[in-house]
Amino acid sequence: MAANTKAKDRRVAFATIAGTTIEYYDFFIYAQAAGMVFSTLMFEPLGSEFGMMLSLATIGISFLFRPLGAFLAGHWGDRFGRRAVLVATLIGMGVCTTLIGLLPTYAQIGIAAPIALLVLRLIQGLCAGGEWGGAALMAVEHAAPHKRGLAGTYPQMGVSLGMLLATGVFALMTGVISPGDAFLEWGWRVPFILSFVLVLLGHFIRRSVDETPIYQDIAERKQQTKAPVAVLFKKHWALIVAAAVLFAGTNASGYIATGGFVTAYTTNPDGPIAFDRTTAMLCISSAAGVWFLTTLISGIVSDYFGRRNTYLFGYLWLIVFAFPMFALVNTAEPLKVAAGLSLFAVGLGFSFGPQAAWYTELFPANIRFSGVSISYGIGTVIGGAFAPTIGQGLLEATGSTNGIAVYIIVMSALSCFAALLLHDVPRRALGIDHQEEQEHYARLRLGKTEPYTAAPQLVDAHADSQAAPANPDDLERVTT
Repeated sequence: MAANTKAKDRRVAFATIAGTTIEYYDFFIYAQAAGMVFSTLMFEPLGSEFGMMLSLATIGISFLFRPLGAFLAGHWGDRFGRRAVLVATLIGMGVCTTLIGLLPTYAQIGIAAPIALLVLRLIQGLCAGGEWGGAALMAVEHAAPHKRGLAGTYPQMGVSLGMLLATGVFALMTGVISPGDAFLEWGWRVPFILSFVLVLLGHFIRRSVDETPIYQDIAERKQQTKAPVAVLFKKHWALIVAAAVLFAGTNASGYIATGGFVTAYTTNPDGPIAFDRTTAMLCISSAAGVWFLTTLISGIVSDYFGRRNTYLFGYLWLIVFAFPMFALVNTAEPLKVAAGLSLFAVGLGFSFGPQAAWYTELFPANIRFSGVSISYGIGTVIGGAFAPTIGQGLLEATGSTNGIAVYIIVMSALSCFAALLLHDVPRRALGIDHQEEQEHYARLRLGKTEPYTAAPQLVDAHADSQAAPANPDDLERVTT
C-alpha cells in the first residue's frame, strides 16, 4: 500500500511539473523572441523603438485572454474533472507554439504575419488560462495535508524549469547552432517547433495520472455545481480580487527580471549593456536556477510557518532588492548581471512557491477549479501582462531603470497588502464533506474571524493513508 502511494505521488509530481514546464517553456520562448527578434521580423516598418514596444506588447495581449480561458476551464474543471482540462490545454498550447515557429515574416507576407502571430498568441492565452489551475489542484488535492506546500511547488517549479529550458535552448541556438545572422534567418524557429515534441511527451505523462480523489468524491455524489463561475462571483468576488492581487506582484517582477524586459534591455545594441544574445541568456538562466531552488524551499517552509508568512518574506525581499538588482545589471559585467538577477530571484521563489497550496485552500471544493484559475488569470493581467511594455515605456520616458524599480516595489507592496487580507489555514480539510468550513474561511480578514468550531477535522478522508497523525495544536498555531 505504501509503495503504491509513493508511486502515485511520483506520477502526480512528474505530471504536474512536466505540464507546467512545457506551458511556460512556450511562454518564455515567446517572451525571449519578442525581446530579441520579433521587432525586426514581424514589426519592421515601425522602427526599432516602437517596433520593440509593440513586440513586447504582444506578450501582454495574450494575457488578456487568460481570464476567459480560466472561466471556460474553471466551468469544465468543476463540472467534468481536472484531468481532461489539463490534457486539452496542454495540446492547445503546444500546437500554437509550433505554428508560431512556422510563421512567415513581415518581409514575406506583409501585415498578415503580425496578425497571424497575434491570433496564435490569443489562443495560447485561452489555453494557458486553464493550465495552471488544473495542475495546481492535481498536485495539492492528491497531497497529504501536512505536505500540501511541498506538493504545490510541483507546478510552480515547472515555471522556472520552463524558463531554464527556454533560455538554454535559445543560448544553444544563438551561441552554437545558429549564431549571428543565421539566428534571424531560421534559428529562432527551432525552439518553437521543438515544443511539438515536448507536448507529445507531456500528453503521454498526464494521461497516466488519475483524477484527484476530491473531485472523484464530488462526481460520485453528483454534487457538481451547474454554474460554478456564477456561484463564485456571487459569493466570493472579493476573495477573487484579493487572490489576484496576491499574485500580481511576483508576476510583474518575474516578467521584468527574467521575462521579456531584461532580455530586450540587455541585448539592445544601442543600449548601455549591449550583451550578445548568448551572454544574456546565460545570465537569465542563472536566475532561473535560483528561482527553481527557492520555489522548492518556500513550499517546504510554508508547511511549517504558513503560506502568508512565506509570501511576506518573499515580497519584502523583492522590495529591498529591486534597486540593487538594477544597479548590478547596469554594470554591464556578466557576472554582476547574473548575480543581480539571481539575488532578486530569491524573492521570486518565496513569493511564488506557496501559491498553488494557498489558492487551493482558499476556495470551497465545488467551485475550486473556477476560483483558482480565475484568480490566477486576473492576477496575470494585473501583474505580468504588460510589465515588459511598462518597463520599456518607463525606460524610454526617463532614460533610467529607477522608475522600473519603483514599479516593482509598488506592485510588491500591493501584494503584501493582499496577503494580509487572506485567511491562512493550511491543514484544513479540502473535501466536499467540509464545504461548510471552507465557506467559513472563503472571505477576507476584515476584523476578527471566529475560528470554525463545528467538529473540525484536520485530515481529508482520502488522505488518511498519507497524513501525519492529527495534532489538536495545529488549529491553534495557524493564524487565520
